[in-house]
Amino acid sequence: MSDIFKNDIDDDEKLAELEDSIEEIEQTNGNFTSDKPLYHLKLMYSCESMYALAGNAGSVKAGDFVIAQSRYGRDMALVLGVVKKPYGIKQADVVQIEKLATKDDFKRAEELKAKEANAAEIFKEKVAAHRLDMKLVAVHFLVGEQKALFFFSADNRVDFRELVKDLVAVFKTRIELRQIGVRDESRIVGGLGVCGRPFCCHAVSDKIRPVSIRMAKEQNLSLNSTKIAGQCGRLLCCLSYEFDWYNEARKHLPSEGIRLIYDNTNFKITEVNPITSMVKMLGEDGRLLEVNAKRFSKDAHNRWKIE
Repeated sequence: MSDIFKNDIDDDEKLAELEDSIEEIEQTNGNFTSDKPLYHLKLMYSCESMYALAGNAGSVKAGDFVIAQSRYGRDMALVLGVVKKPYGIKQADVVQIEKLATKDDFKRAEELKAKEANAAEIFKEKVAAHRLDMKLVAVHFLVGEQKALFFFSADNRVDFRELVKDLVAVFKTRIELRQIGVRDESRIVGGLGVCGRPFCCHAVSDKIRPVSIRMAKEQNLSLNSTKIAGQCGRLLCCLSYEFDWYNEARKHLPSEGIRLIYDNTNFKITEVNPITSMVKMLGEDGRLLEVNAKRFSKDAHNRWKIE
């Protein structure tokens, strides 16, 4: 860890709160392969992506809108393109495209979109009437079937059975309430990250690998929660982008903290920079040296030495 960050580290308990839960990590595990073209679809209202086979839809291309069976029900989705190397998905995650969206489907989608703002206000009124501690995130009416989705966040589990009854009486359709986490809320709502670009989960893909504190450590980043967490309060998704490269690069570099003899002096390695391939060493005589990593190698006893 760089000297710059020595006094910029939060305690382990605070850092652990930023990591994804075991359940979230397990949900991403999978290794699906297909001998048929696999398409990447996006649900525009929640910015979720899913994988689908063309089924009876015939010819499908990027930019088409289709009707497919999402985990919420039959709905309209945007085709992003063909997937060449699917990551972390299971057989159960793959759906069938039923058909290309028709003019009637687009007309119905517009009509339902107009109802969503009013539905949100009614939902908030009913929540206040039942004195429930929940925050509405988004409302969506499915195009392919009679069903309304209400995404909400809450600090604790909420008993919304009476609320659902009231909503059914008002909208005369099936109602589904979904309590979502902080990452899901950021994905739906969107926003700008500290980099100035839209959230990765909203604009890039929701299929982002779980992020851990180890990824920040391997990249020699500050372990201050305010600097490595996004607006959702979890670790920045982008920490996973270059982790594999850093992890592989460090296998060929000495570790921080090891000691070795150079120029008849005992030196301790204080900082290793995989990007510049430079290593900083502090000697017992007070000398601080910066050496190219190419000068390091291992002896017959698997110990690091410098030439």
